[in-house]
Amino acid sequence: MARSPGERRTQVLLGVLVAVGVAGVIGSWWGVPIGVGAGIGTERFLRRREPAEVRRERREALADLSLGADLLAAALRAGAPVDRAAAAVADALDGPLGARMRRTARSLRLGAGPAEAWTHLADVTGAERLIAAAVRSSASGGALAGALERLAGDLRADRSVAAEAAAQRAGVLIVLPLGLCFLPAFLLAGLVPVLVAVLGDVL
Repeated sequence: MARSPGERRTQVLLGVLVAVGVAGVIGSWWGVPIGVGAGIGTERFLRRREPAEVRRERREALADLSLGADLLAAALRAGAPVDRAAAAVADALDGPLGARMRRTARSLRLGAGPAEAWTHLADVTGAERLIAAAVRSSASGGALAGALERLAGDLRADRSVAAEAAAQRAGVLIVLPLGLCFLPAFLLAGLVPVLVAVLGDVL
């Protein structure tokens, strides 16, 4: 995805600031090449990073994927052709996943093969199983509906596991600052008086 001129200017500015800051901290002539290297490295790192907008769209598309699979399966069970079912799901979902489904429906309607049409979802995490099921079951809407229902269940289970893991990580991250706060207090209140008393007796 092409970045806007504003994003590019921000990346270059941050690279320059890092270069100047590193050179200033070192405070010697050899800090200049090190600062320039740090600035170039910072700019390249920022350029390689995925834009925040793209990350946000991927998260939204992933969040809608299980619902999209359920809706697509329901439309196919109701007898809709695959292209119309995909278009109906696109209208219902809207958002990033809806836009991709709309492109898929348009491609199918224009006669593209399943492998080509469903690649519009290829950049959505977890959609590779949906694409594989759509390509395998292209001749049978009923078979595709069953595969999509199973996929939706798997995606919901994966999200539940991911949410539980995130909650456990959050618990650890919450306790860690408390430990870092109590450790100095324990050292000052517990160990330091003992060491002072021992040293006083020895000396």
